[in-house]
Amino acid sequence: MRILKLFDVARNVSNCVIRRNFVRNFEPFINMWRILILSNCFLLILAGDGGTRMARFSPIDPSSFSRPDLAVVTNIKLSLKVHFDQKIFSGNCDLTVKKLHENVNEVVLDVKDLDIESIYETETNTKCKYTLSQPVGEFGSELAIEIPPKEVNNYIFTINYKTRPHASGLQWLEPEQTAGKKHPYVFSQFQAIHARSFLPCQDTPYVKTKYEALINAPTDLSVVMSAIRDATKPMIGYNLHHFKQDVPIQSYLIAIAIGALESRKIGPRSTVWAEKEFIEMAANEFANTEKQLKTAEDICGPYVWGIYDLLVLPPSFPFGGMENPCLTFVTPTLLAGDRSLANVVAHEIAHSWTGNLVTNANFEHFWLNEGFTVFIERKILGRLESPQVQDFDAYGGTVELKEAINELGDSNPLTCLVVNLTGVHPDDAFSTVPYEKGQTFLRYLETIVEGPAVFEPFLRKYFDTYKYRSLTTDEFKAFFIEYFSSTPEIKNIEWNKWLHTPGMPPVIPDYDKTLLKTIDEMKQRWLNWDEKSGPVPFSGDEITSIQKIQLLQDIFESEPQPIKKLEVLEEKFKFTEVQNAEIKFRWLRIGIKAKWEKIVDPALNWVNEVGRMKYCRPLYRDFYNWEEMRAKAIQNFQDNRKNMMHVSAYTIAHDLRLKE
Repeated sequence: MRILKLFDVARNVSNCVIRRNFVRNFEPFINMWRILILSNCFLLILAGDGGTRMARFSPIDPSSFSRPDLAVVTNIKLSLKVHFDQKIFSGNCDLTVKKLHENVNEVVLDVKDLDIESIYETETNTKCKYTLSQPVGEFGSELAIEIPPKEVNNYIFTINYKTRPHASGLQWLEPEQTAGKKHPYVFSQFQAIHARSFLPCQDTPYVKTKYEALINAPTDLSVVMSAIRDATKPMIGYNLHHFKQDVPIQSYLIAIAIGALESRKIGPRSTVWAEKEFIEMAANEFANTEKQLKTAEDICGPYVWGIYDLLVLPPSFPFGGMENPCLTFVTPTLLAGDRSLANVVAHEIAHSWTGNLVTNANFEHFWLNEGFTVFIERKILGRLESPQVQDFDAYGGTVELKEAINELGDSNPLTCLVVNLTGVHPDDAFSTVPYEKGQTFLRYLETIVEGPAVFEPFLRKYFDTYKYRSLTTDEFKAFFIEYFSSTPEIKNIEWNKWLHTPGMPPVIPDYDKTLLKTIDEMKQRWLNWDEKSGPVPFSGDEITSIQKIQLLQDIFESEPQPIKKLEVLEEKFKFTEVQNAEIKFRWLRIGIKAKWEKIVDPALNWVNEVGRMKYCRPLYRDFYNWEEMRAKAIQNFQDNRKNMMHVSAYTIAHDLRLKE
């Protein structure tokens, strides 16, 4: 620890030198410290730690080089042209910057694999000096721009730059990788810290800004962004698309997609976008979006983002959904045909308050985004379906949480609600834990204060108090304790156990298990039956899709099933061909657990089609544990990783113990 503090002091010395206007005289000295600290000295052996860890990049966010406590970006304007032939964007961004202290002489940004061409202070057209550190692993580099002296503390910097073809936040698809097979496609995924691969920014959720964008794209392609479309101006061979986002957002919520898209109106505030091959199915699948949105407003308060559109992305999109404001990105694996998986949209709608309006200050407090979102999502489900369905879904989440913690190890510090990301990339820490353990904690708190009638007014007050802001867990805790100061039961809350102790939650709420009874009965019939005892004694028609999912999950968690039995069931139900991805996923896992060789090719073909990490990562881990199929699965991954988005390929490579 003493070594770490020494290098922190060294960095502070270099920053102090800059702030005292000694830039010219001490520039070699400053650059020496930057290179020493940022390039070579993040991996330090800490006294008494017994291992290697990185230093925290900044006091505010361990994953960001930026220093918004000294000079903060308050507005972003993008002017970019897409080049599909080179797989890059080129142009510039204007960053409005406010100095927070008079003696600050630099603004510090995050960049990753960007080619910086020049930087100007816009109002005076002064070319700015800057330093760019050597990259530090997957975190990218620090870009420090010298602030020229002026009488005011507000500046606009124009940064001319290009992205690179392998930008970790962008997925470029050749025409043959799209449904239509005629046009290329590009889309973004910037959470957690990949916005820095698209634009120079303070890539931390601590910073929220408005943004606008001018995007130059081919005339035969549509452009959509996480903002309101202002205008589209035809040009020769290109269209110029203008977007504005007037609600301050964090950098990871900037989003873009360009492709051959069609749209359908599905509600007064909602349009769905997709390739024409999927547009009608998508419009039908998400027809209840306005109903979900209104229900969320009843729980959380007014919706501030104006429109709520959906974009159905190509299958390589790594998540179920991404809550980009004004334009939620969703995976095509939600197109089940019966709207049974549309609750994912309720999750993304909930993010309009939990994560987008009120945000975790950094990703050590990710549960403040995702735990709250799952909690609100299930409240929406409970109101639109029934309290029994809400609790059934919560119980299923507990089952998934248990599997995740077993996989990570119940003493793994990343199974705490509040984690330490010093030296840990947020992608490496991603799991079900902040979602389901966070939801469980909030459900417990709701019970402690005597239920929804008391807790939901607190939620609305919380959203209203912290709207447009970012906060830490300690701030949430203090707000909760103050709000419920007259409720004696809160003295029994063991905050440290919930927030800072690894493993399963200390308390599992007493969920209504009415809908589980039918599943338990069917599970026993399933387990007791074999192919020698007569026809299959169940049809599956007596339970809903969400119950089928839980049934298959329960079967997966039981002893490996006889292969002969699985062959008969596949012949009858054709689980490998069903449209519902949640059902197919669990059936494939059951087959792999049984070491059923006939399931191998369907499973590998499916992970090649879908990029959703929720499915791909567990299936690859299952194959890794099947020693005879490990090499085949690794080869399949290596052959197809070029078609994956960065975050999927990066995390699966770790799951397969491959060196990057």
